[in-house]
Amino acid sequence: MEPRNRTSVSEFSLLALTEDLELQPLLFSLFLSIYLFTVLGNLLIILAVSSDAHLHTPMYFFLANLSFTDICFSTTTIPNMLVNLQTQNQSITYAGCLTQVFFVLFFSSLESFLLGVMAYDRYAAICHPLTYTAIMNPRLCGLLILLSLSITTVDALIHSLIVLNLSFCTDWAIPYFFCEVVQIIKIACSDTLLNSTFLYLAATILGGVPLSGIIFSYTQIVSSVLRMSSVGGKYKVFSTCGSHLSVVSLFYGTGLGTYISAAFTHSSRKTAVASMIYTMVTPMMNPFIYSLRNRDMKRALRNIIR
Repeated sequence: MEPRNRTSVSEFSLLALTEDLELQPLLFSLFLSIYLFTVLGNLLIILAVSSDAHLHTPMYFFLANLSFTDICFSTTTIPNMLVNLQTQNQSITYAGCLTQVFFVLFFSSLESFLLGVMAYDRYAAICHPLTYTAIMNPRLCGLLILLSLSITTVDALIHSLIVLNLSFCTDWAIPYFFCEVVQIIKIACSDTLLNSTFLYLAATILGGVPLSGIIFSYTQIVSSVLRMSSVGGKYKVFSTCGSHLSVVSLFYGTGLGTYISAAFTHSSRKTAVASMIYTMVTPMMNPFIYSLRNRDMKRALRNIIR
């Protein structure tokens, strides 16, 4: 049998940020500022970790990887939004849309795994301080990063390949500011049972496993802290874990809010705004959370600035 292309669409149309021409320059400046703050803040975290010998520990190694992931996550969506605002053209090519789907899935899943790995690192440091260096050795740290990269790559690749088999009729409008796999499945006119099944299965595993690990780690950490007699020791633990807990709450809170909004509201614009907060605000806030609540990080950043 001769192979045939089941997808006749050459481009998709994304949701316009605003129809008000006077508001577009303001939105362009806002999103450009968010992007620059995100890139600059996360780059400073990476530079601080790599240049300060005191930060050459597993916790800051994972933090540097998280910062790099945040830069890439923002770069996947924001530059295209800026171009659309500047040109007033909301179209995106079919290949460009699939590429964006792949990287959005990849970096969002990778961030989830990195947050889970960081929670395990805090659990090992607080609950097993005497054997911490043996547990979180460089080999294990590297293997955890490689395992996270492998799993998220396979997941994003399978999603993208399954989407390739979808066909589209006349509805080529995606009610988002960027290409997102759930929205593409919704507008397809072919059978999407396989896509939906794998989507929910992957979301349950790739989201549920890291989150379960985080919950387990902090359950053990709280139990260990409650057994401490020193008030200073308790404060030190909470100050160490506070930054990570704030980032976890922000990431999973905005992500959950996005999908709840998609399930319970009929307004595509409200859902799109919720997704924008998830993909833009979280990567921007992470550097501020870690730098403001961490004395070692603040010292390293001051040294870089000087």
